[in-house]
Amino acid sequence: MSELQETLAWTDIPLPEELHNLHPLQQEIMASYVRNVVNRKTDGFEELYQAIGMIVKYIPHFVVIPLMVEHIKPPIAAGVCRKMGVDQATGYANDLPLEYFSEVSRHIDAVMMSELLGKMKRHHAEKFIHYELQHHLTHILDIAEHLEKRMLEVVAKHVTLPEHDDDFLKHPHHDIIEKIRALQ
Repeated sequence: MSELQETLAWTDIPLPEELHNLHPLQQEIMASYVRNVVNRKTDGFEELYQAIGMIVKYIPHFVVIPLMVEHIKPPIAAGVCRKMGVDQATGYANDLPLEYFSEVSRHIDAVMMSELLGKMKRHHAEKFIHYELQHHLTHILDIAEHLEKRMLEVVAKHVTLPEHDDDFLKHPHHDIIEKIRALQ
């Protein structure tokens, strides 16, 4: 993956074809420019996430959860969760509506998500895993690479994998798929 593609990968927006045609030096200049724009536009966000995380500690969940779902976009909620840490974020993860939590989870790295799932109430974690298997298979496979065995068994219980190994020989999730198969 080129530096430009890595820089833009977080957007989930396909790289315009015209940028593929640029000379590597031009791509590097473009990537640097994009990083500078993003850094300028997001300056102070980490401090904001930290402040929100500290403030919501003192507000009851039954007040925070509806406000969060209605007024806070998932990328912002994910930033706050990252700053809260796994223990505090777990309390919110258990109470968030499934679809909203799924959106938030796509903005949290796979390692933290695996830790969250490991600490969530089993019923809520299973519902999330089942939902992700149906709607965002590659996302849950990314997370599954970091899950402890008991949670990986939940994935194995709910996932249906094709029987032919040929389908997954070159798949980027080949190793975790093999682990899941071994648990089935």
